[in-house]
Amino acid sequence: MAEPGVTSSNPVRDVCDYELLFDCVHCGLCAEACPTYIVTRCEMDSPRGRIYLMKSLAEGRIELDDDAARHLDLCLGCRGCETACPSGVHYGRLIEGARTFVERNHRRGFVDHLKRRAISAIFPYPNRLKTLLAPLKLVDRLGMRPALRAIMPRTIRDWLDLLPPLEPGSRPLAGETAIAPRADAPTVVVHHGCVAQVLANSENLNTERLLAAAGYRVAQLESTSCCGALDLHSGNAARSRDFARANVRALKNSGADAIVSAASGCSVAIAEYGELLKGEPEFAEDARAVSSRVRDLSSLLLEAPANPQREFRCRVTYHDACHLAHGLGVREAPRRLLASIPGVEIVEMPESDLCCGSAGSYNLTEPAMARELARRKADNIVATSADYVVLANPGCEFQIAAELRRRGSKIKVVHLADFLAIASQ
Repeated sequence: MAEPGVTSSNPVRDVCDYELLFDCVHCGLCAEACPTYIVTRCEMDSPRGRIYLMKSLAEGRIELDDDAARHLDLCLGCRGCETACPSGVHYGRLIEGARTFVERNHRRGFVDHLKRRAISAIFPYPNRLKTLLAPLKLVDRLGMRPALRAIMPRTIRDWLDLLPPLEPGSRPLAGETAIAPRADAPTVVVHHGCVAQVLANSENLNTERLLAAAGYRVAQLESTSCCGALDLHSGNAARSRDFARANVRALKNSGADAIVSAASGCSVAIAEYGELLKGEPEFAEDARAVSSRVRDLSSLLLEAPANPQREFRCRVTYHDACHLAHGLGVREAPRRLLASIPGVEIVEMPESDLCCGSAGSYNLTEPAMARELARRKADNIVATSADYVVLANPGCEFQIAAELRRRGSKIKVVHLADFLAIASQ
């Protein structure tokens, strides 16, 4: 029942940016771009349905019960709907606001609450994650992960499956380069992220080496803080702003002309610091400047003078990481870069830009839906008969690789930077 005095244009709850809700004309073109709607065929699991839900919550026409929270929780935040929307609805900003509202006002079950608290306390802090994973690193060095997996409960086993091999030397590194940067070369800084620098640091190192080999000046950050994406997606807006302020300071001080991340989710988070900190006079201008400098690796390499490459014969399919495709609009540059390698044959997969189910920590908090989407993605990859599936986000890599391992597939899942390192050896 609506509260007294509530009308359709009179919000009584701060659920999200209320005015942005009216950009949606309810045409429904977003529905078939939404992974959860494709799976459930439930209107409330579509972007249109969730926007209606946010508006009803804001206007006091419904209460935030378990069912309402569930529909909002199930959103991956992939932003495929933004690409499909003809009206330019800022759905990402809407769902991030709604998630903050849910976290402040909804009482979760004990297990769900504990799981989310653990993720929040560990993942944004690399040293904590390294400490937690130290025993598993030893297990991998001894080759005992299969034995450990066999005795673990299913939930822990599924989480273990998402972790890549942690033994040293398990990932390729591009050769060091002695090429001097061009006199007019822009300076590029690589944001190493939080999870990526622990589980996939080769992607950061290869990104830096490839940029240096292409003639760019590569700067180093004095300190690297989590980009804040995990907090934005899970409803902790206050801490995401803390991380954003720290990164704005560090990125400004680096003097870089371009900012790159091996994790597309981090790239989009940094690209939106201008919006996130627009209400803070001390940071707003610097945040906008930092946001405007975000680039992706493939575009920068394509802009550099072409280097001779050796032939690398293989069949490759490319997975569009959600935030790179829908957040930054980068689709063709990675494909063009791959196609420039002699011997590489690119085979397009169906639904290449449909979310794989990783979505930050989504595959930990919503394992059933994440697994369903991973299966769908793996079906499409296997159908290409590719040797490699290349992508631009470590979370996607872990998610897809886990599903292909379950199937016994020999298809290798490789980040773009690591693939370029392999192809150059």
